[in-house]
Amino acid sequence: MNAVVWIKKATAHPFLGLVFRIYIGAIFITASMYKINYPGEFAETIASYQIVPFWGVHLMALIMPWTELICGLMLVLGLRTRAAAVLTGSMLVVFCVAIVITLARGIPIGCGCFTSIEDPLTWKTLLRDLLWLAMTVQVLWFPSALQLEDWLLLSLKEVDG
Repeated sequence: MNAVVWIKKATAHPFLGLVFRIYIGAIFITASMYKINYPGEFAETIASYQIVPFWGVHLMALIMPWTELICGLMLVLGLRTRAAAVLTGSMLVVFCVAIVITLARGIPIGCGCFTSIEDPLTWKTLLRDLLWLAMTVQVLWFPSALQLEDWLLLSLKEVDG
């Protein structure tokens, strides 16, 4: 089998989509827990990036963690996975841009992804987020196995008769 054909089949495999979907969903659920429990500390982390205007810091600190939690749960459960992947991917793009700006400015701050006390941002942090973005794109483009949404639609078709 041609290597290119094999790579295309492997990246489009529903099991790979399931693994990526659950992995990214679990990361976003985990990341949201700290931020939801400590919104003040998370607001300080957002402010330390020096990108968001002062009036938007607290609003972002309250909305972003809940968006992460809902998207993560939707990905893990397989409900509206494309919509969740679009939102998750959009957040990852924003995170990557913020990391690049912060690294270019030389501001020595932690990511603020999982706790308020983390190692300073590095290019490895950017690479990690880009890898997560690639996984999210795979979830968006290709169907994954064991989506609860598919089972619900089948149940509705049975009821509709």
